[in-house]
Amino acid sequence: MANITNVELSAATPSKKPRTDDPPVKNKALNAALAASTKANPPRPKEIHRLDYAPLRYKVTKVSLDFNLFERRTVVESILTVEKIDTPDSVTTAEDAKEAKNDVEDGLYLDGDEGVVALNELSVDGCDTLVLGVDYILKPGKLIIKAETLRRGACNNPDGNMIVRSSVEIVPEDNTQLSGLYKDGSMYCSQCEAEGFRRITYYPDRPDNMATFEKVRIEADADSFPVLLSNGNLNEEGEVKGSEGKRKFAIWHDPFPKPSYLFALVAGDLGSIEGTFTTMSGREVILRFYSEHKNAGKLNYALESLKRAMKWDEETFGLEYDLDLFNVVAVESFNMGAMENKSLNVFNTSCVLTDPVTSTDAEYFRVEGIIGHEYFHNWTGNRVTCRDWFQLTLKEGLTVFRDQQFSGQINNCAAITRIQNVLIVRGSQFQEDDGPMSHPIRPNSYIAMDNFYTSTVYRKGAEVVRMYETILGTEGFRKGMDCYFLRHDGCAVTCDDFLAAMADANGVDLSQFARWYSTSGTPVVTYSSTFNQEKGLYQLTLSQSSRSEEPLLIPVAVGLLDKETGREVTPTRVLQLRESVQTFDFADLKGDVVPSILRNFSAPVKIVHASGLVDESYLAFLATWDTDGFNRWDSAQSLYAAAILKVINHEAHDASLDRVLKTFGQTLKDVGISDDSIRAFTLTLPSESTLSKAVNIIDPPAILKARNYVKQRIARTFKYDLQLAYKRLTAAIDADGVTFKVDGASVGRRRLRNVYLGYLCTICETGEEQKESATLATEHFNAATGMTDKLAAFSILASMSGEGSIAREAAVEKFYKDANSDPLVLNKWFSVQADANLPDVLDRVKKLASSHPDFSLRNPNRCRALITTFAMNAAAFHDEEGRGYEFLGDMLEQIDKINSKVAARTTASCLIGWKKYSETRATLMKKQLQRLKDMPNVSNDLLEIVTKGLE
Repeated sequence: MANITNVELSAATPSKKPRTDDPPVKNKALNAALAASTKANPPRPKEIHRLDYAPLRYKVTKVSLDFNLFERRTVVESILTVEKIDTPDSVTTAEDAKEAKNDVEDGLYLDGDEGVVALNELSVDGCDTLVLGVDYILKPGKLIIKAETLRRGACNNPDGNMIVRSSVEIVPEDNTQLSGLYKDGSMYCSQCEAEGFRRITYYPDRPDNMATFEKVRIEADADSFPVLLSNGNLNEEGEVKGSEGKRKFAIWHDPFPKPSYLFALVAGDLGSIEGTFTTMSGREVILRFYSEHKNAGKLNYALESLKRAMKWDEETFGLEYDLDLFNVVAVESFNMGAMENKSLNVFNTSCVLTDPVTSTDAEYFRVEGIIGHEYFHNWTGNRVTCRDWFQLTLKEGLTVFRDQQFSGQINNCAAITRIQNVLIVRGSQFQEDDGPMSHPIRPNSYIAMDNFYTSTVYRKGAEVVRMYETILGTEGFRKGMDCYFLRHDGCAVTCDDFLAAMADANGVDLSQFARWYSTSGTPVVTYSSTFNQEKGLYQLTLSQSSRSEEPLLIPVAVGLLDKETGREVTPTRVLQLRESVQTFDFADLKGDVVPSILRNFSAPVKIVHASGLVDESYLAFLATWDTDGFNRWDSAQSLYAAAILKVINHEAHDASLDRVLKTFGQTLKDVGISDDSIRAFTLTLPSESTLSKAVNIIDPPAILKARNYVKQRIARTFKYDLQLAYKRLTAAIDADGVTFKVDGASVGRRRLRNVYLGYLCTICETGEEQKESATLATEHFNAATGMTDKLAAFSILASMSGEGSIAREAAVEKFYKDANSDPLVLNKWFSVQADANLPDVLDRVKKLASSHPDFSLRNPNRCRALITTFAMNAAAFHDEEGRGYEFLGDMLEQIDKINSKVAARTTASCLIGWKKYSETRATLMKKQLQRLKDMPNVSNDLLEIVTKGLE
């Protein structure tokens, strides 16, 4: 053991400046030994339970940090002002409570990853030299300063607080996990949510410790890192006097208390653009977006999106930005899409950079939505944050709902936005509900918190928030939001606090609604109905089933259509299903009606008829007449799916196909549909993934074959009409000129024309048809002036075989050449090839992964583009010999050593659903899960997923 000497850290700048040639500090041996011991004998993963939460006993209230960035050596010095909280039985967690009882009785628990953070110096003001084992304990993941040591420090401080000082070293260049402080190319960047701050320094790294970061000083080489950013406002910057070499410093101050997960630091040689926004109170806010110099021209759309988001939040919720500066930085290597760090948002380049030549329409809307999401977090996440990570949906579900509303309203495309969001809910979230990772939106336990940034927490959480608005109305929801901020601004709170604000502001009892927070799985609502012609009375009976022991409160939006004319006779009415079985009356009707149920997807449930049968005539009626845009689309999707499922199951399907063809033809030619995007979505067949959820045993090649069969039947039946419609849209697009527009009309035309292209190119059974399809797709590809059209054609060409093979290879070569090394375009190039419908796609993917110079497992975006996309290419991945599973296992074994979070997320939906497959496939999938579980030093992130997957 080594003695720890005091270090003097002044309030302005540390008196001691580390140099690149400083001798090794004496405590490095201790840290190295501890890290080596932990690696050789990794501690058994601990399951953390929600009900074990205990409040802090010692809280950090003020923070000063000093970063000195050197090549392969960063020194972090911290000054923590610590206050004792007189809360009975407060420690940190139940596990820490046991440690406190057994080891130290009481103390300050600081989190730290000893494999990354090397402790140099530690001191408490007013105390003599601290002795390891006497004054503090250093153990895996924790540094515990004993209570007696803290009391001695408090006695020597006039206000009774304690001042804890430390100095640590980290090596961001070696941080391939991209959690904490890491180096991405020539840029330093941080990512602290959920538990990354402990990879920077020792600190109570939990969301309920909200502290004021009074000073963050960053020092680095002036030429290499002219831009030095952190949270809050810039107080001072300049040249470091008397330093070796030319060095620069910047000092930042954030006046708003925040948890450690919202801390951010960026240092680099960056280009930028700037704008301003005048708030509703008249303050001018400077908006700056940073990126590599070559990408600065691709930031303008994001900047304008931010202005729209700020204005929308003021107008919709009365929420005003609270600082004078808002910074956004684009980073290529980033685990997530973006991060809402207070006033310094960090974005994955894929979520912030746009350009007409390299970005699709979908990417423009995605950028706008994510910009909105991260900005909206300033209030729903930053000003009011989570007490603990089990409450994650409090900030994420609420903010996803807010960004969905923003996207739908700002672009006047609420129906399209709703369809796109429900596709995600019914896709990844319903699948999660039905698998081994099923959990409520407020989970009860976890091993690795990063595994619970899930579709359930985000997407289903947003649906739960949407149900508040559906039940309370827009005004009632706004009243609840106002109450929430009035009560909890500056606090770390729980989902129960949000529910209480909604209930109290509206004078309603929402105790039954609270069950949504603790119920996993997807509820099922069953319906049946009767009509009494004599009384003009229609009765709709709804029943519910879920994993909840007691009934949920489910808002079911219903409208009624005249059975003869299709005219809407009863506008949308929200029924509150509170009982296991409940009957609702609709009186004074002139004739029989057809119900349109669960309009706008008013609750995240499955809706089925009491008979258990699919009434295709009913679906065809709604697909033709329903006035609810979402339900009209949904009915068409269900009708298409019913026909495809009959083909899969080798059932008689002629009548079903006739209905599909009739409905498709009506939609194709319906002049009453003025929105091309609505028409495009309604004409699109359900995906293979969607269809797989409707079968008992998933057979991916059979699903693909059946879907293609139905698509070809449609294409052949309406070939002439599709060709005319395609040419008509081509003429309209050409007449619009070369100026790129991301407005509803332009996007709709491109979207619909690409749907037509997809159908026409499906006709490719004979050699002549293959040539014809290849020619059409190639012409579309070469004529494309934007990425939307180019990518649509490339995706079709990439799957061509036979007489289309030459066109395929030419497109692959041209797309790569046109990419001109642009990382985001190269991601598309890799992704399209991984998703191709070719018999040798696995061999192609293996070759790209093993030998292509532009592929790297260290880049999360590139991993997702190639590896994850291939794993989602169901027919190829689920090869009956298990070659796809084995390849994924090989990749995950490598990725887990580099970035465990990427490994865990890649595995989740690809292997753990083995119970839905044939015994042959299931056995091979489990084999890879077991292999990953048995890996030496497997990460907790991956271990938790594969362990649950094997259960």
